[in-house]
Amino acid sequence: MLRGILPALSALLPTAGWACDLALVLAVDVSGSVDSWEYRLQRDGMAAALRDPAVSEALVAARAEVMVLQWTGSGRQKVTVPWRTIDSFEGLDAFADEVAADPRIWRNFSTAIGEALEKSIAQFENVPHCKRRVIDVSGDGTSNEGVEPSRLRAALRAESITVNAIVIESAEEDLTGYFWENVIYGDGAFVVTASDFKEYPKRIRQKLRRETTKQTAELRR
Repeated sequence: MLRGILPALSALLPTAGWACDLALVLAVDVSGSVDSWEYRLQRDGMAAALRDPAVSEALVAARAEVMVLQWTGSGRQKVTVPWRTIDSFEGLDAFADEVAADPRIWRNFSTAIGEALEKSIAQFENVPHCKRRVIDVSGDGTSNEGVEPSRLRAALRAESITVNAIVIESAEEDLTGYFWENVIYGDGAFVVTASDFKEYPKRIRQKLRRETTKQTAELRR
């Protein structure tokens, strides 16, 4: 029923001159510590989370722009699903289908979180019409190659970008603490922790709900 009435309601909501309330980069870890089964859990879990009723309603209402970036070691970050405008449920379903079918492009490389952030920051120049800019980065290890992620804070601040994270605590001790101290950035930035890859689908759904429904509602006030 909500899908039937949302387009009419959205047309009545103020956008303060913005054609898009949210630009969201989904930055997916495909480093060597992530095996093929774990990558599929990330990919399929993200696609299912995008179809979550609360998430899909919020993305359509926000006229969001969303994209996927795969990242691993130094020099290996690539946009695999470019910006897609989520202004209808058909558009949301098509994007989720692309995410579910997105093939992994690297294996067996290191973890360059800083370079993943750099590549993500550069993507926002293509969506200047969006009011809020968010990087949603996943990871199961600390950065061990390339620029340190904490050194990107000036660039993130200059572009008004928030970085949130979903951490998979599979091997390293207190990885959540590392992401809190070194990776996330911005007002209200947060980390969601999955105890292992099996828990990832549940946690990414919770994370996307928090990123989209709460913040979009605040923008609409």
